[in-house]
Amino acid sequence: MITNVEGLNPAALQTLEDTIATDIDRRSYDGANIIVARHGRIGLQGSYGFADRAAGRRTDRGDVYRILSMSKAFTNTLAYRALGEGKLALSTRVVDLIPEFFGTDRFRAVRKDKINLGHLLTHRSGMPATPDPGLPADRFGVLADVIEALGGVDVVNEPGSNLNYAPSINHALIGEMVRRAYGYDHFRDLARDLVFTPLGMGDTAFGLPADRAERAVPLKVYVPEDGWLSPEDIECLNTYITEDAEMPWVGATSTVDDVFRFAEMFRNQGRADGVQLVAPAVVDAATTLQTGDMPNDLYSGIAAMRGWEAPNGNFGLGFSLSGTGTAPTFFGPFTSPRTFGNYGAGSTLFWVDPVRDLTFVFLSSGVMDEGENVARFQKLSTLAVAAAL
Repeated sequence: MITNVEGLNPAALQTLEDTIATDIDRRSYDGANIIVARHGRIGLQGSYGFADRAAGRRTDRGDVYRILSMSKAFTNTLAYRALGEGKLALSTRVVDLIPEFFGTDRFRAVRKDKINLGHLLTHRSGMPATPDPGLPADRFGVLADVIEALGGVDVVNEPGSNLNYAPSINHALIGEMVRRAYGYDHFRDLARDLVFTPLGMGDTAFGLPADRAERAVPLKVYVPEDGWLSPEDIECLNTYITEDAEMPWVGATSTVDDVFRFAEMFRNQGRADGVQLVAPAVVDAATTLQTGDMPNDLYSGIAAMRGWEAPNGNFGLGFSLSGTGTAPTFFGPFTSPRTFGNYGAGSTLFWVDPVRDLTFVFLSSGVMDEGENVARFQKLSTLAVAAAL
């Protein structure tokens, strides 16, 4: 539904709606829930297509999505709180809190003692860029087992020397670091108490609570079998994101309204409902470029396969940033350079443009090939920012 909001062009929002409907009709993906807002006022909220095309289930505003790597934004927020409260520093090494990460073979553990929280948040840890955190998928949900396995995983690059987006390992480590820093028995309870409950995100959790299972959108993947990720690499999470699963890198479930509340907290410099949840100084650093002109090795590879110009990595502390230039990116070339947000494989995205005071949230069903996903979000992000007057 399009609502007249000062500073938003209804005709441009209609173009965005029409484009999404056309994409779904062409089976580029199955369905979507979106929000576009300016100055915190929603100008477009829409539900389109199918939550489950094969079953004929239409998209509903209350659908609960497995948001994949957008989960990292919630884990990052726990780190931001810990930084602002003095429980962690960017220089805190992983082995300072997780000594077993060093491993048992000193000859294989070279450089692991150098990796710190700053490296993890900026994807410069040097750990392998793999979706497998050292265990088969049926054991992903037990964080203690994942951390134990990571003791035997080697560093592949000098920490700080390159930027390679880490699908799993970095945020498994961040999740365990904040859990130990706060003294919680379970990571999922820490996220609930420090992020989801204070923000009123009543439909968000790490794991999929049983009482929300009927609203859950199944992960249906449309990627080549020989791609970087196979369909099974993602669709297995339909089974393994359970009520008890704790996967700080990929295991959160949420709704479009809850993600919007989360994004709005950062648009308001870490403040929500009169409470300062994240220190403004930490928000400022998190949304400031920290990686210079380093390329992102993973997305440079995707760009090369499609004949695109390779983008810079453009990371703040955890947040992906828009940056400058004409290379294809999730946020498109027309958002302001410090536009920040996060995304999940082939399906989910949110961003906040602080110059235009514009918020965009998009959760979709039907996971796309990542190159196609970048192209889609470049297009849709451009249409969203074009609506700002």
